[in-house]
Amino acid sequence: MTPAIIFTFLGFALLRMPLAFALGLASLIGLYVGGMDFAVLPQRMMHSVNSFPLMAIPLFMLAGELMVAAGILQRLVDFANSLIGRVHGGLAHVAIVAGMVLAAVSGAAVASASALGSSLVPSMRQQYDTGYSSAVVASAANLGAIIPPSNAMIVYALMAGSSVSVGGLFMAGVVPGIILAVGFMGLASFIAMRRRYPLAGGEIGLKHVLLQTWRALPILLMPIVVVGGIVAGAFTPTEGAAIAVVYALLIGFFVTRQLRLADLPKAMFNAAITAAMVGALIAFASTMTFAFTIDLIPMRLTDWIQGITGDPLMFLLLVMALLIGVGMFIESNAAYIMLVPLLAPIALAYGIDPLLFGFLFVMNLVVGMMTPPVGVLLFVMCGISKIGLNELMKSAWPFIAFQYAVLIACIAFPGIVTWLPRTLGY
Repeated sequence: MTPAIIFTFLGFALLRMPLAFALGLASLIGLYVGGMDFAVLPQRMMHSVNSFPLMAIPLFMLAGELMVAAGILQRLVDFANSLIGRVHGGLAHVAIVAGMVLAAVSGAAVASASALGSSLVPSMRQQYDTGYSSAVVASAANLGAIIPPSNAMIVYALMAGSSVSVGGLFMAGVVPGIILAVGFMGLASFIAMRRRYPLAGGEIGLKHVLLQTWRALPILLMPIVVVGGIVAGAFTPTEGAAIAVVYALLIGFFVTRQLRLADLPKAMFNAAITAAMVGALIAFASTMTFAFTIDLIPMRLTDWIQGITGDPLMFLLLVMALLIGVGMFIESNAAYIMLVPLLAPIALAYGIDPLLFGFLFVMNLVVGMMTPPVGVLLFVMCGISKIGLNELMKSAWPFIAFQYAVLIACIAFPGIVTWLPRTLGY
């Protein structure tokens, strides 16, 4: 049954069939080969998506759409600009700081890339080349899946089961997320100086900083309220996502006053499309996972890997190498859904901290969103900036390399990931 599923899935994927449907058809053929009752298919699909925690994804998506429609991005840009001052790569720093704050609002890299790219690239390309501008924005947007709340971490926690909590994963991303943002800014300055880009930004003035901070304060408080409430145990991640939607509505209607009732259908439609894609992937992939379980694939895979090495570090490096390749060819949500149920239990068998493994898993696939040939952020930025993939990659590879360097640092020094969540009791 398993070989039929794998070869069928690969065949459909090579034909560029949407991955959700490729998973579903492959599972259907696998069940037929295995002589299983087809009634299992809808039962497993319904069971997999009938999940209260899964509701957090469309709600966080909707909150992000509403915040963008409410005109928060300009306030974030003004706030970031007031903090940066006149430095090399100043506009790039503004994009990174804005991306960092937007990450704590939207929780999704693609949504952040679309918002940042359409708003900032036209201004940035007046001082920088288009490839550099697009690479900076793509890197800033990638923080959306690392800094909490993160939809990717919600999906991982859902697929990993009770071994890891959403709140713990959220906190695991805080320190690495800050390191990534600061590193991106340093890298942007270094490249700007080497290429002799002009200075950008004005002198930092306390009065101006205080004014822009006051204007951006309601937006800055949103992640504190939502993520803080989840960490404190005041509400679940799903309830926190619902609170984020209400908060976004209040900001849009009463603070920025740019959100209109006419904007709500479009925001809900965009959030529904993204959530439906994730839901379809989870539903169809659950049948594949069920077939693998019937064939005892998790147990066989565990025995095979442990026969290769008994060293937890070597296992971790093997998985990271696997995910680098997977991230280049498979969409990240599909990778979580297919691989987490197989690999997370093996990591536990090796005694690897589930928070550490979960974060490394997510971050590896997040970097994959910037690696060709299936780097979704690259294609988003190419579409916005109207440039070719080769031109974008010439400027993007230093930022990709830095993200992998941080990944290696987290493996070498696990405390970067685990210190904060363990301090908070996770």
